Amino acid sequence: MIQLPCDEHPTPVTNWNVYIILCSDRSLYTGISTDPARRFRQHAGGQGARYFRARKPLRIVYLEPGHTHGSACRRELQIKGMTKPAKQDLIVSEVNRIGNGQVLTCEQT
Repeated sequence: MIQLPCDEHPTPVTNWNVYIILCSDRSLYTGISTDPARRFRQHAGGQGARYFRARKPLRIVYLEPGHTHGSACRRELQIKGMTKPAKQDLIVSEVNRIGNGQVLTCEQT
């Protein structure tokens, strides 16, 4: 294996986001994407997760940017393991990049 000098190692791509969607049955769906608005539209259009066959996505209520794919996957699993009250606390926390109780509304196109 060839060793690259430190300055030649590729910089990790940190354009992955962890998001939480509020659903029509008041459940919270957690996922990852490089484009959460596009992914929301896909969910709303019936593409992707089976979870949305029985319920409709209403809006993105939590957004945590700046992850690599690996760190986003790990964070997603961590959030999925939380209780609903813990997720609700996360949504209103300073970590949420939607901010100040606002929600990111993703219109279907």
